[in-house]
Amino acid sequence: MYQLILIIHVLAAVCLVALVLVQQGKGATVGAAFGSGASQTIFGSRGSGSFLVKVTIAFVAIFFSTSIVLNHMAVDAVKAEQQVALPMPVQNIPAVPAALPDSIPTGQQNNQAVPPVKQEQKK
Repeated sequence: MYQLILIIHVLAAVCLVALVLVQQGKGATVGAAFGSGASQTIFGSRGSGSFLVKVTIAFVAIFFSTSIVLNHMAVDAVKAEQQVALPMPVQNIPAVPAALPDSIPTGQQNNQAVPPVKQEQKK
């Protein structure tokens, strides 16, 4: 669906540029009024103003509507990617230990120091 709308969008943009380049500017009709440009027009001496303007407006409407639809689809896709799925909590794990032991072993018994281990030298 996205690709189809994007193709329509690009075609509307290309047609819009072509139609704008084909149309004559507002100042070009002044020369035609005095007879100098009437023989060079494709659509007759009256010109193609009304037809090309209507087609241009149609392509502008298509271009803007496809722009809005493509923007809406892109925003929805970004929002869907940003949602993070958290893992399921593990059951049967107590939050606080049931009871602490009375004494914690320290590694030393009867306050006697452990003698250091001698390392043998290689010959």
